[in-house]
Amino acid sequence: MNKSEKTNVMRVLEQKKISYESHTYTQDASTSGEEIAKILGEDPDCVFKTLVTRGKTGQYYVFVVPVAKELDLKKAAKAAGEKSIEMIKQKELLPLTGYIHGGCSPIGMKKQFKTFVHKTAMDFETIFFSAGKVGYQVELSPADMEKAFPYTLEDIVV
Repeated sequence: MNKSEKTNVMRVLEQKKISYESHTYTQDASTSGEEIAKILGEDPDCVFKTLVTRGKTGQYYVFVVPVAKELDLKKAAKAAGEKSIEMIKQKELLPLTGYIHGGCSPIGMKKQFKTFVHKTAMDFETIFFSAGKVGYQVELSPADMEKAFPYTLEDIVV
């Protein structure tokens, strides 16, 4: 990767002196997370996607789950202390987070929303998630992830 191609996520990690590995691949936003894991040569269980939701109260929440799994909206609502939760519409993503579909990261959003990470993240030495741009992933340890953004570990998948 050429050094000038740093994403906002990479800049935030560097600013906080958090070590990470960056990975790039040539795909588009329609590439599934499982395909991305395959391209990276990684177990889909350690490659995570970032999902943005809205609770019944109007609050926004971020959920980081393995790419091959589905967010359980009931468990997500319970974790967030909401009656119910729904995915936000794709067109709301960019104005709300600063990221586009397929390039959303829990790091460096316009505003830090309450974030939940699926508990299996702790099973791995490092996990992968979007570096804030389609075709870019960052890999870091769950311990370093805690330094990058506040989150709660929960069982939030189907």
